[in-house]
Amino acid sequence: MSRRIEIELTSAKGDATYTWRAAGARQPRGEVAAAVLPEGVAIGDTLRVEIETGLDGHEILAVIPERAPRKESDRLELIVRDVPDDALVTSQLATRSKGRRPSDRDAHGSGGRDGKGRRGPRGERTSDRTETTDRPQRERKPRDGSRPRTDRSGEQRADRPRPPRKRAPKAPRLRVGHAHRNAFLDTLADEQRPVAEKLTHGGMPNLRQAIETDNAKRREQGQPEVPADGLVRMAESILPRLQIAEWRDRADAALAQLDEAELSDLRSVVVAAADHAKTPEAREIAETLRVKLNERVERAHAEWLTELQSAVDQKRIGRLLNLSSHPPKAGAPLPQPLVDAMVAVTNEALGAESPSGRWVVLLDALAFSPISRYVEPSGVPSDVSDELRAKVAKLAKRLPAIASAFAPSAAAAPPSSLPVTTVPAGDGTQAP
Repeated sequence: MSRRIEIELTSAKGDATYTWRAAGARQPRGEVAAAVLPEGVAIGDTLRVEIETGLDGHEILAVIPERAPRKESDRLELIVRDVPDDALVTSQLATRSKGRRPSDRDAHGSGGRDGKGRRGPRGERTSDRTETTDRPQRERKPRDGSRPRTDRSGEQRADRPRPPRKRAPKAPRLRVGHAHRNAFLDTLADEQRPVAEKLTHGGMPNLRQAIETDNAKRREQGQPEVPADGLVRMAESILPRLQIAEWRDRADAALAQLDEAELSDLRSVVVAAADHAKTPEAREIAETLRVKLNERVERAHAEWLTELQSAVDQKRIGRLLNLSSHPPKAGAPLPQPLVDAMVAVTNEALGAESPSGRWVVLLDALAFSPISRYVEPSGVPSDVSDELRAKVAKLAKRLPAIASAFAPSAAAAPPSSLPVTTVPAGDGTQAP
């Protein structure tokens, strides 16, 4: 969400950018392109700007122009009209007819009401008020619900242009039907179907919990308990065939949604095929899924590398680190030129000019990135906050170079005092 602050221009760079800081304070601070600033600005000028804060730092969206001085004097003008004293205030009560209210047929024979009522001869709505009135016509709201944006003077202003944000849509989860499962349930005997339905909603734990709850009610009512061992043996004989039917439902859904479903759902179907693809038809489906999944993973991996390179070019460090920790293809190494570029821009972002709050955000993302052990910051902030010190101590085992830059003793801390975390792989598993 954007906000308005006053900034002071501190210096000018050779690449048509200026450095700035909050007027009268040390933080926040950053850089702004000269194209955003008005003409004729100089070092030390104070401007009121619209600023937005994100993971990649502060971004100045627009400069708010100063208000022009009022040309009119602050006075009230008294307008005098020549009217007699008895006509200044008037009041008139509406007359009310006695007896029954005249009907529509009394006034017009048929149709609507007369001019003194609410409707005309054909039902058109009329009004008793005079046609001339001093009340201004109220502006109607557009049908789409939008209203023109106006400034304090009442004039309509143009919408401020904002930089477009492109976010990748999240892949939908796999939508699975129940055709094969319902067909299998129809083949069971009447005494087996309730057991199988319990298995479909939680497996063996759900069945055991249902048996225990039913036996508890029977004990309260003084009735004999249901033999749990017999029901468990029946469930164990039904469960493998039920799992095969459910896998067929998931495999059919994966084939139909192969290009749009989430990769982790597709991988789970392919992995489960080793236990549940028993027939030749099922094994053929599993092989088709494996080949198609590999093709999609290769495409996703190529797109992932392209997005990483784009984040490096735009110096969006927060997005770069978060994106690098979620590879679609687990175990695939990054190209060495890309690794060098990622390390270079991250080292530049982690410098003495960056505030402690930005350091905390970037360290959280860097701890799970594959370049975490290669990053060596270009400097340390002069005013290190307590939150940043705690974050460096917590992540010292994952970020040894950064821990050494802050305090050489932090990198040699005992492992027992450091948290052990895992990096999520592309298939949803946990990799050390």
